[in-house]
Amino acid sequence: MLARYRKAPVSTIIAAEDMHASFLDLFMLRDSITMHDVLLRQAVADDLKGLVELENRCFTEDRISRRSFRRFLEVPRDRLIVAVRGEELVGYCLVLMSAATRLARIYSIAVSPTVRGKGVGEKLVKEAEKEAADADRIIMRLEVREDNSGAINLYRRLGYRQFGTYRDYYEDQGTALRFERRILYYEPSREFLPVPYYPQTTEFTCGPSALIMALSALDERQPLTTLEELKIWREATTIFMLAGHGGCGPHGLALSAWNRGFEASAWISQEGALFKDTVRNDDKKRVLELVHEGFLHDIGQTGIQIHHDPLTLEAMETALHNGQIPVILISTWQLNRSRVPHWVTVCAIDDDFVYLHDPEIDAEEGETVADKQYLPIDKRVFSKMSSYGRNQPLQAAVIVGPRRP
Repeated sequence: MLARYRKAPVSTIIAAEDMHASFLDLFMLRDSITMHDVLLRQAVADDLKGLVELENRCFTEDRISRRSFRRFLEVPRDRLIVAVRGEELVGYCLVLMSAATRLARIYSIAVSPTVRGKGVGEKLVKEAEKEAADADRIIMRLEVREDNSGAINLYRRLGYRQFGTYRDYYEDQGTALRFERRILYYEPSREFLPVPYYPQTTEFTCGPSALIMALSALDERQPLTTLEELKIWREATTIFMLAGHGGCGPHGLALSAWNRGFEASAWISQEGALFKDTVRNDDKKRVLELVHEGFLHDIGQTGIQIHHDPLTLEAMETALHNGQIPVILISTWQLNRSRVPHWVTVCAIDDDFVYLHDPEIDAEEGETVADKQYLPIDKRVFSKMSSYGRNQPLQAAVIVGPRRP
């Protein structure tokens, strides 16, 4: 029997499946065919017959029809990559590009048994990733049957991580595992200062960690340590916020930067004590007000400028070009569907993206530094992220400048 993938409805990702042959054999590089033997290119109208024939050879159900192949050939946004050896079409990979997001999805992939075990499938996946990255897609996603250990091992080897599960996804009620891999990374340039990465070590110290990254970008002598992280938290905490330990506000973070010898300014869209609506107890609200009054008193003894206006993207980019580093409060709803205030460091901005260092790494979800360093956020999405709250959204930022003379 042929190694094959099972295709889901068009609205979902294609899952890899092989009930009778080893999926791993399909992709292993032993006895690899050279690129002189197999050519990868974009499919053209003349490939339609070969695509249908390959589809019929590889699959017995859920086949893509001739009409659907023709439609995919005519959609410029999606990518249909074919592998050819001589005059024979020996493989294809169909990638769907979301119009609403920066996601790409491997919808279907097929490899002829004549080149099984020659690495063609892996080359198709890598070419699909390249095409998606060239189209400014940040993440490649796919699904795979949970009992297909060969495919799962392959995807993990290629850097994919599991992020979800679909129950009863297949006709036999089998479960599909959802995998994704970040495929677009920021290319550091001399246009902006390089920003070292530092992960927060507690669930409540995102603000200090984001500030530490900004300070260390401006002065390599700045400690990147847990002790420094906790010191800043003690200086900048609002005492109470949501449940558990309090987080840090822009006033406290600006003071922490100033007290370490750096220039600092704060952009805060609201006046008065922040985060009061996150606690219900009147005594806690009073504590927040007292802490705020203390921050204002201390700021009055410094040269920190407070702007009660939102910080625009243009102002952030200007700051970066001037050798300054913005630390921004965001809502994590756009990232993980959690309405939690969270501090990140803005490292770079280009025509399409705002690049962030997000100090929070969820190891249980398989996240690594690579997932959170220079994280590209679409500008339209960032504009929604860079405020916290519903009724009167709070926009807050601290811009850290070089050490004062």
